[in-house]
Amino acid sequence: MSGAGTQQCDVAPWLMASWQRCLINGQRPDDDVVFNHVQRSNAKAAADESLDLVKAAQPVMAKLLQAVADARYFAILTNAQGVVIDVNGPHIKHDKRMHNIARVGVDLSERAVGTTAIGGALQEQRTVYLHHNEHFFNATNIYSCAGAPLIGPDGTCVGMLDITGLDTPEHGALHHFVAHSAQRIENALTLQRDHQLLIRLNWPGQQTGQDADGLVCLDHDGWVTAANVNARNMLGQPLQQSGQMLHASDLFAAPFEWLFDQANRAPGAPLETVPTWNGLRLSVTSSKHTHRASHSTGQLGHSLNPSANSLRDIEAAAVRKAIDDARGNVAMAAKQLGISRSTLYRRLGQRGSSS
Repeated sequence: MSGAGTQQCDVAPWLMASWQRCLINGQRPDDDVVFNHVQRSNAKAAADESLDLVKAAQPVMAKLLQAVADARYFAILTNAQGVVIDVNGPHIKHDKRMHNIARVGVDLSERAVGTTAIGGALQEQRTVYLHHNEHFFNATNIYSCAGAPLIGPDGTCVGMLDITGLDTPEHGALHHFVAHSAQRIENALTLQRDHQLLIRLNWPGQQTGQDADGLVCLDHDGWVTAANVNARNMLGQPLQQSGQMLHASDLFAAPFEWLFDQANRAPGAPLETVPTWNGLRLSVTSSKHTHRASHSTGQLGHSLNPSANSLRDIEAAAVRKAIDDARGNVAMAAKQLGISRSTLYRRLGQRGSSS
C-alpha cells in the first residue's frame, strides 16, 4: 500500500499536505505513472537556463556516487520546476525502472509523478527523506529517496539534488549526505559569480576554509555579487532588499576597504573578528579573485582620476573628523553629518567614485 493509505497519526505534516495536493489534482494511488518528457522547447529552455547549475553540480555528483553506487543508489539533478537536467549512476542504463526517471528532460514534479523527495524538497524548501511506502502512487514505492533544494547566489531556489535507491535497504544517513552535497553545490554556484574579493565568514573560534563557511563575493566597488545560504544566515540579511543590491558596508560595521587591504597584505590570513550591524561579530578571511579585470578603474577599483581621488580623501577626512568629534560613536557621527551609518562607512572606505 502506498503512503497515501497509511495511518495519519504516523505521517509528517508536509507529507500529508503533499498527498492532499495530489488528491486535489485528481490523482489516485492506484493510477499508472507515466514518466513524460516536457515539450522539446521547454526542455531546451531548462537546459539553457541550468548550464551554471550543471557545471557546479557535476563534480559533487561524481563524489556522491562513490559513496552510494554500490548500494544501487543514483543521483538526479532537477531545475526549480522538477525537470531533470542531469543524472549520474552506473546502473541507470541497465535497469528500465531506473532509466524511467533518470533521463534528462523528464518531469518529476509533484504534479507529474506525485509525492517524491524531489517534489517535497522543492515545495518545502528543505531536505527531506521519503521511505518506499510514503510515495503517493503505489507504482513508485519501489524507490526510496532523499532530496535537498539548491539555493542560488541570489537567494532563490534554482533546483534540487536527489539521491534515489531502487529496491534497496533504506539509509537514513542519506538525509545528511544529500544536504551536505547540496551545500557544496551551492558554494560552487556562488564562486562562479564574477567577483574581485571573496569573503569567508564563520563564528569566532571556528576555522574558515570549510564547506560550512559563509561566502560573500564583492565587486571592486564593494557591492555584493553573490552570497551563499550560510552567509545570509550568519549576517541575518538577504542578498537583495527590494530589488536593490547590498553593499559590504550594509553588512559589516566597518569600512569595506579594510577587507581589500587585508587581502592585499596577506591573502587568506584571518582578520580579527569584525562587527556586523546586527550586533554580532564574525571571523572573516578575505582573498582577491582576479580572473576578471575591473572595467574603467585600476586594480581593486582605485580611480584613475586624480581629482576623484582627492575628493574621496576629503570626504573620508570629514567622516573621520565627525567620528572623532563623536568620540567613536558612529550613530552620532552619521546623525551629525545627515547620512546613514552605511553611507558613512561607504564614504569612509569609498573607492573609485566621486559621489
